Amino acid sequence: MTADVRTTHHGGPQALPPRTHRSRAPRRRGAFGVPLFLTAVSLAFLAPLLLAVYASLRPYEETAENGYFSWPDRLSFDYYNQAYTESGMGRYFTNTLLIAVPAVIVTLFLASFAAFAISRLRIRGGVILLMLFTAGNLLPPQVIVTPLYALFLKIPLPWWMSDSLTLYDSFWALIVVNIGFQMGFCVFVLSNFMRTLPREILEAAIVDGAGVWTQFWRITLPLCRPALAALATLEFTWIYNDFLWALIFISNPDKLPITSSLNNLRGQFFTDYNLLAAGSVLVALPTVLVFLLLQRHFIAGLTLGAGKG
Repeated sequence: MTADVRTTHHGGPQALPPRTHRSRAPRRRGAFGVPLFLTAVSLAFLAPLLLAVYASLRPYEETAENGYFSWPDRLSFDYYNQAYTESGMGRYFTNTLLIAVPAVIVTLFLASFAAFAISRLRIRGGVILLMLFTAGNLLPPQVIVTPLYALFLKIPLPWWMSDSLTLYDSFWALIVVNIGFQMGFCVFVLSNFMRTLPREILEAAIVDGAGVWTQFWRITLPLCRPALAALATLEFTWIYNDFLWALIFISNPDKLPITSSLNNLRGQFFTDYNLLAAGSVLVALPTVLVFLLLQRHFIAGLTLGAGKG
């Protein structure tokens, strides 16, 4: 082991302490415990879905004889084709898109307006308005089912908007209800997100002569893209999976959303649960696809600002 020598500012040599090999830091306790715990929790959440996929690939006779946890004799995708054709899933999926896509777009557009006014314009009563939006999320939907049902029966619609004479039994009823119930959550999230944006950006835009619309549309809204993508993913999933409002406000079977198509796979005296599992997997695929497409923006919207004090 040799000592290094360096030259001081006086020109003379100066010995450095001998180099020693740095010992590796001891591994922290629980370094393997956290990944194992997270893996176990993930498997616990995925277990019902994995069991449904496994059951959908097996004939009902085989599982009825040997049980769902037995080793399969053969696997096939016959149930998926049968579930899609027998339930009329294509028509119901179109109905769901006609409900979910407008509801998500209008909800995010209106919520961004309200959030911008509350967080960036500092209007009078903005805090009270935000509290009202937040309090709306605490109201159980079942509380106002009867008043909404009576109200929708009285609100007329023009013939070009719906073939029904009133708001009841139309796609507009589900769109309006979902917008009303999802607005509070979106305003709360977007207003908090907009508060994290630097105010210097808007101040510079005001100096350059930008109006309120320019400040909102061309400056603030593009910066909120991660939050909007995260909210769009959540809102589409929630509206897509909704079953309560369709059951109450839709009486025409041809207008029901895709969650109602699973009822067509249930028989009056017998239900093939393997066929029902295949239908459930097909119904869940669009939400998984939406999440995969917006995964990067979704995670960015959830983690942005996590490191700020």
